[in-house]
Amino acid sequence: MKSCLLLFLCSPFLISCRTKDNNFKPRHFNKVDIETVFEDSLLSIRAIEILDDKSLSFAANNNTFGLFNPKTKLWKTSIQKHDTLDLHFRAVAHTTEDFFMLSIENPALLFKTGEKGKMDLVYREDAEGVFYDAMNFWNDQEGIAIGDSVDGCLSVIITRDAGSTWNKLFCDQLPKGLKNEGAFAASNTNIAIIGNNTWVATTAGRIYFSPDKGHTWEVFDTPIVKEKATEGIYSIDFYDVLNGFAIGGDYTNPDTNAANKIRTIDGGKTWQLVGENLNPGYRSCVQYMPNREGKELVALGFKGIDYSNDSGKTWKHLSDEGFYTLRFLNDSVAYAAGAGRISKLQFK
Repeated sequence: MKSCLLLFLCSPFLISCRTKDNNFKPRHFNKVDIETVFEDSLLSIRAIEILDDKSLSFAANNNTFGLFNPKTKLWKTSIQKHDTLDLHFRAVAHTTEDFFMLSIENPALLFKTGEKGKMDLVYREDAEGVFYDAMNFWNDQEGIAIGDSVDGCLSVIITRDAGSTWNKLFCDQLPKGLKNEGAFAASNTNIAIIGNNTWVATTAGRIYFSPDKGHTWEVFDTPIVKEKATEGIYSIDFYDVLNGFAIGGDYTNPDTNAANKIRTIDGGKTWQLVGENLNPGYRSCVQYMPNREGKELVALGFKGIDYSNDSGKTWKHLSDEGFYTLRFLNDSVAYAAGAGRISKLQFK
């Protein structure tokens, strides 16, 4: 019998389906209602997942992870111990059978739902500079996690057996990395997946693309700001195989809004700056609102929440409340996580 996590991890990923509606009319949200559903002042929560049954999973610092059942409004939180390490999780993912969480820094530890109510260690990497940032699954058998460059190329590990084993790609299987190229472990949104297509956004402002679930790769440059170590792409999302959006900037200078928002309409091969010199500035997460024709997006960070109804060209600031990451329940409700809390957002 799987652990209690499996009571909630029983639905496939939410996948936005593009609809053809010639009468589509973008909405005009003016505010967002924020209801806090979990609080712990000691936690920094940057990785959450929502399932089709509306349950919510998270993993954070201080070895902590948990599940929320919205029907009972009850949380089940646990502590993952491994030797005497203080584990900080910034990447989570799930299949219909299992929940996964991946720690940052050396050693990298990837845990999978195990038997008898515990999590099993299924991958460990000990290396100078190891730092994993995000994780996602193509299907119940195949998944991917990415991290900072080690030995001259981006760190990419892949499973083809439902997460029981993970193998790291060799550098000759990937595009050549740039010096100090990695990813920002800010919101677990460095990887976007639509079908077999995969996009990975890096600190160097580049997009790694695989059309075949990580078997082959190419890389594309973007015009996003990337001169400093704190600049680059922090978050990427795709609405369909052609339309994608990425956001970033500089978290040390969060009000700067030059060259921090980019859009593609050709599957990530080329990218154009949008909203140039317009707010928002730095944001750590951007997500398309589901079933809204790729027109409506929400971006957030520790400086607040913003909304666009024109594919990211212009934005409306809805709240100064700070968060790190969000996931949508439907086209107007989302969960957001940040410093010490998880909240339910209702856009109105």
